[in-house]
Amino acid sequence: MRQLRHRRLTAVVALATLLITAAPPVAASAGGRTDRAGYHRVGYFTQWGIYGRAFPVKKLDTSGAASRLTHLNYAFGNVSEDGRCYLDGGPGEGDAWADYQRPVPAEESVDGVADAPGQALNGNFGQLAKLKARHPDLTVLISLGGWSWSTYFSNAALTDASRKAFVASCIDLYLKGNLPGAPGAAAGVFDGIDLDWEWPNWDGEPGNIIRPQDRENFTKLLAEFRRQLDAYGRTTRTHHPLTAFLPANPATMDAGYEGRKIFKYLDFATVQGYDFHGGWEAVANQQSALRVPAGSPDNPDFSVEVAVDGWIARGAPRDKLVLGIPYYGRGWTGVTGGGNGLFGPAAGPAPATFEAGYEDYKKLKTLAGNGYTVHRDLRAGHAWLFDGTTFWTYDDPAVVLQKMLYIRRAGLGGAMIWSLDGDDDNATLTKTIGLGLTTW
Repeated sequence: MRQLRHRRLTAVVALATLLITAAPPVAASAGGRTDRAGYHRVGYFTQWGIYGRAFPVKKLDTSGAASRLTHLNYAFGNVSEDGRCYLDGGPGEGDAWADYQRPVPAEESVDGVADAPGQALNGNFGQLAKLKARHPDLTVLISLGGWSWSTYFSNAALTDASRKAFVASCIDLYLKGNLPGAPGAAAGVFDGIDLDWEWPNWDGEPGNIIRPQDRENFTKLLAEFRRQLDAYGRTTRTHHPLTAFLPANPATMDAGYEGRKIFKYLDFATVQGYDFHGGWEAVANQQSALRVPAGSPDNPDFSVEVAVDGWIARGAPRDKLVLGIPYYGRGWTGVTGGGNGLFGPAAGPAPATFEAGYEDYKKLKTLAGNGYTVHRDLRAGHAWLFDGTTFWTYDDPAVVLQKMLYIRRAGLGGAMIWSLDGDDDNATLTKTIGLGLTTW
């Protein structure tokens, strides 16, 4: 029976791969917002991906990824200690050079035309403008915060006055495009705001400011964003979307969010579907399983279902939940105990290209058959690679397709990608999402 199921899965994967290769681009509806006949397909583009990963905006176009997306989130925008959106090229504060100052050469440019040094808009922002010209239905959002830049969110959300000032500064900088020294230069690049506060009233990166009132202040901050975005939208005659990234941990949900209330202001929310386990632990485990695997050493444990069901139980509308899909894996080395490696004791995080214990899908896909065996748990919905010593948990096209079927069955709003630079040059995972969420 197990061999039959494996052969069936192999056939499904082969068919999916063929369809992905042949499938035409999936178009978004007007304004980048899908109706209920379709799904949101949200991809994060990282500011720093242009460096070591050699992933310029142009690759979104040439790979076919952009035509499969409805929304593109630019990661990240920073929040100052006094609670303002700002751009700064200082060490640890940002990369204005990558954002809008770097002259992009012709070979990296979306339209094949090199930037002129000193023109009003260069860098990633300028390339995003060119990408939108090619894909006018693509909605681009600035994502604020992230793991490293959530330090001062609590200050920005603290009072009515601070919320008003913070929101106004973000709209002025990103939607109105008033860059430092270049008023209006980036106007039209960004259509809306994504809040990636990690996390209200809960530990994130060491040094983050955390207050008990963050929970209710997060709701108030959303309300202020919605109020000012709508007011600005009356001048542009456009709906400016507001989204947020939400955690997978039920304890974090309760500490930092007022459940049902927050969805009154959000177009939709993306839900963390990864980092359930990682090299910070001493056991090789799953990082993004659809369901908790049998034999899990942790009780309770994390999974996609645990995260999604947790938000639904707290009042989230199903069609406003967009499931996060990882384009990377988590790894351990020095794994002992024999077998397939799952739940085996580990010596530490596996060596990797940029960060120990973290590797992009495009690299992990090359390991299968090269000393590593691919293992699957079809019931739990996850896969991993193991060579007898080193273990990598990751999402391949088969797992991604299984998750797209789950999104459809559960009535969710779509899929989110962290992050697009982890995919291969053919955008295989993004095309799998496009295929799985296409309404035939």
